Amino acid sequence: MPPVQILAGLGLAVAGVVAFSLRPVIIKLAYRYNVDPVTLIMLRMVFALPFFLGMALWSGARGARAPISGRDLALTVGLGVTGYYAASFCDFLGLRYVSAGMGRLLLFLYPTIVVVLSALFLGKRIGLREVAALVVSYAGVALVVWSEVGTGHPNFMAGAGLVFMGAFLYSVYLVGSSRVVQRIGSMRFTAYAMTAACLCCILQFGVLRPLSALDLPLPVYGLSAVMAVVCTVLPVLMTAEALRRVGPNLVALSGAIGPVAAAVFGYLMLAEPLGWLQLAGAALTVAGVMIITLWRTA
Repeated sequence: MPPVQILAGLGLAVAGVVAFSLRPVIIKLAYRYNVDPVTLIMLRMVFALPFFLGMALWSGARGARAPISGRDLALTVGLGVTGYYAASFCDFLGLRYVSAGMGRLLLFLYPTIVVVLSALFLGKRIGLREVAALVVSYAGVALVVWSEVGTGHPNFMAGAGLVFMGAFLYSVYLVGSSRVVQRIGSMRFTAYAMTAACLCCILQFGVLRPLSALDLPLPVYGLSAVMAVVCTVLPVLMTAEALRRVGPNLVALSGAIGPVAAAVFGYLMLAEPLGWLQLAGAALTVAGVMIITLWRTA
């Protein structure tokens, strides 16, 4: 592989991880304007929806594509609602009570949850290497949680639980989507699943909130647009292109930057604490997840 292609692929992978790591920071900044999670997630999806509709149209126009069966369409919509709508909503709720760095660290656990779910429902054996990785990962999270209990929001544990639930739901999406993606293609699957999630968020707002809830300061709209384009659409596209250029191993390796980047962004932009306990816990979690991720993609 030419060095230029490797550097370009790694650059795209790192940029995608860093852009996605900005999301919890943007959410926390928006909460300073007293916007509620239902309205904020709806605004994010409204700004992102045109991009995913465009992806759906483009993926359908790429030559002769086999039509999607009703079963695969239902699975795609259901997985999109689970993995993007429900998981994102749990994340948005949880970030009202935990730091941006803590939220990103908990979300980063999803590969470990995928391993457990694959063993339970797909019959894949968990080996000694994976057990060690699970122990290391959750020891790191326990260290960070212990360092923040009593110093953060009174509902810190509830917030951490909500963010972890988001990671669990996203893991369900990954495990459930593996075979559907093979039948209908990754781009088309992502576009349809994300479109379904966007529509759910908009419908939820219509049912639970009056239109007067949109009477918000202009910065909330700006932050929502940044979250939609920079932290949602661009990471999806950059990661897909990085996978095409350098493959899953190097892309997985770049993912280790995520929790650290979120913690640094939180420190710089939100004045969140960044002590040695947080860094040590993040390092343990990243190490455990990398053991699993790199081994599974080797």
